[in-house]
Amino acid sequence: MASFSIKFLAPSLPNPARFSKNAVKLHATPPSVAAPPTGAPEVAAERLEPRVEEKDGYWILKEQFRKGINPQEKVKIEKEPMKLFMENGIEELTKIPIEEIDQSKLTKDDIDVRLKWLGLFHRRKNQYGRFMMRLKLPNGVTTSAQTRYLASVIRKYGKEGCADITTRQNWQIRGVVLPDVPEILKGLAEVGLTSLQSGMDNVRNPVGNPLAGIDPEEIVDTRPYTNLLSQFITGNSRGNPAVSNLPRKWNPCVVGSHDLYEHPHINDLAYMPATKDGRFGFNLLVGGFFSAKRCDEAIPLDAWVPADDVVPVCKAILEAFRDLGFRGNRQKCRMMWLIDELGVEGFRAEVEKRMPQQQLERASPEDLVQKQWERRDYLGVHPQKQEGYSFIGLHIPVGRVQADDMDELARLADEYGSGEIRLTVEQNIIIPNIETSKIEALLKEPVLSTFSPDPPILMKGLVACTGNQFCGQAIIETKARSLKITEEVQRQVSLTKPVRMHWTGCPNTCAQVQVADIGFMGCLTRDKNGKTVEGADVFLGGRIGSDSHLGEVYKKAVPCDDLVPLVVDLLVNNFGAVPREREETED
Repeated sequence: MASFSIKFLAPSLPNPARFSKNAVKLHATPPSVAAPPTGAPEVAAERLEPRVEEKDGYWILKEQFRKGINPQEKVKIEKEPMKLFMENGIEELTKIPIEEIDQSKLTKDDIDVRLKWLGLFHRRKNQYGRFMMRLKLPNGVTTSAQTRYLASVIRKYGKEGCADITTRQNWQIRGVVLPDVPEILKGLAEVGLTSLQSGMDNVRNPVGNPLAGIDPEEIVDTRPYTNLLSQFITGNSRGNPAVSNLPRKWNPCVVGSHDLYEHPHINDLAYMPATKDGRFGFNLLVGGFFSAKRCDEAIPLDAWVPADDVVPVCKAILEAFRDLGFRGNRQKCRMMWLIDELGVEGFRAEVEKRMPQQQLERASPEDLVQKQWERRDYLGVHPQKQEGYSFIGLHIPVGRVQADDMDELARLADEYGSGEIRLTVEQNIIIPNIETSKIEALLKEPVLSTFSPDPPILMKGLVACTGNQFCGQAIIETKARSLKITEEVQRQVSLTKPVRMHWTGCPNTCAQVQVADIGFMGCLTRDKNGKTVEGADVFLGGRIGSDSHLGEVYKKAVPCDDLVPLVVDLLVNNFGAVPREREETED
């Protein structure tokens, strides 16, 4: 594939007078950039031989590296997943009755594994014959027309159809049946959407600043970068096999705000804005990830790239991961495991040799992200940088919406804004470009009683994964339970500051419980009578922003019925909550 070099107009650099010269900043640079770290692991030359090769336009694992590979790698070898899209294999597959599909391992693997390359996830356990479809939505930016189209898709599935906002600024729609897929894919293309390469061993949705281009305090507008990354990753929605056979999934983000809404510390690649010799560009963090067995924060690569090289360095890092990553135990296939094996300098060298000029500058000390910055709340009404315009942040309870809800949100975007809607990693929505004179009328809209710009304080930071209502891997139900428990806790205590609570149904931690103030990870446990019941491991102390760090387990295997008093105690003892005086009434 040809190398990429995209020209950007450099953003206006921040006025140094805005920042105190003593201000502490979040650094994407190692403590010393002058010399490589000592004690780097020794890596044999043969270990650096690429494990994949190109054949007939697709990248496959070489014969000599197939010993001990995991089952998913065998599925990829048996049949190239991207052919379902790029060679229109989906058309033939959708004509086969699902009962017949299940009679053949090849076609059963198609619907259970390979269709994930098209963003389709068979809900075999809880919704047999139905699929969740995950979209690609760079920077979380979408339109009213796109939203209406997605609403039209889920509406036809009745109670089986709904949509969720994900923790990667994205839509997932539910209830899809296989025969409808070709028509849905065509409809997506017509409104400028794609679901391609959004699951399994692919690059996930590029996250950016949800206030990009409208925030008076932004460092850089992230939208051009996330759009270009998505175009590269998907081959402009036509498919890019060069990066579709990774050892494991891979998450990127581009940081554009001091608030770090993008959560760079939990991404495989995070672009951190920094200047160097008067040029604008990005320092790089690499390797952040969550999994059932290990969670790690991203670390500095000791590399800086100019804005023009955002795509080339992404390509180089992906190729290094694709070529050298481990393909055995799935719990040890994320990119950080490769960085551990090669050492940061060894991994950096492999990235550098894959750059167009085989050069990679060292990190810049001129980070532009302020460390002493109080993260702002985007919910509610706020002025934009464009005079006379505002945006409104709406709370979407645990990210779940129905078709009628999506139509209403699209209507609000059209009537009051510019037809644009933005999704956030906290599963909320922002409507930008509202004439300030229209705000009063907007706030009177009945739908805002459900999707409030000013929700109860504990609801503001509530995030929940799909849970076992639809997801076969989830151990417990999350969305309804998280709302019910939060409502009960709110009746018992009052707070003056939001507390972020995240619920995830299983150890895969899709809801990112480790970054929450209080996190709940689903498990099975026993109640006081010895009965097996749904429970949760409780996490405490996660942080986001410039002082980010991951939370740790506070208490394991708490029955869900016992969580309310535990959360009340945590809020009182750790977050300044005050118990409410409850009036006692007599029968």
